[in-house]
Amino acid sequence: MAKERTKIIRTRIGEREITEDGIIYFSRGLIGFDDKRDFALIQLSENSPFLLLQSLEDPGLGLLVADPYSFMDDYEVRLSEAEKRILRVENVGQIAVLVTVTIPPGRPEETTLNLGGPIVINTEAKRGMQVPQVDSKYPSHFRPANDDS
Repeated sequence: MAKERTKIIRTRIGEREITEDGIIYFSRGLIGFDDKRDFALIQLSENSPFLLLQSLEDPGLGLLVADPYSFMDDYEVRLSEAEKRILRVENVGQIAVLVTVTIPPGRPEETTLNLGGPIVINTEAKRGMQVPQVDSKYPSHFRPANDDS
């Protein structure tokens, strides 16, 4: 079996090794970063629900993201037929949904998830897209319940 090729990338949290198979292509970039197309998902720690969506073109561009289903069960993302074609989606089992996370400095209790602009990734085709949810019942600044209360 052939050894998978790896590459070292620079991130805001130091150098990380990724496999070429770990590169996700965003044909339209991300909102506000239209010119950035290649990203990698980096796990921050073994038990953390948070990941870093790291630009391969800009070491300073890494977005904190999370699986929204870790925080809520009833989140729904709608994809148009055109979006499914761009992502090369053949079945729902290929899809991973992530949302961007904002943690205000020194105020982790005010962490919010952007449910209005999810990032959808076809995990098999390694293609991603940010898919704003028009007329969404979900807010762009959702504060997950704090389990420590």
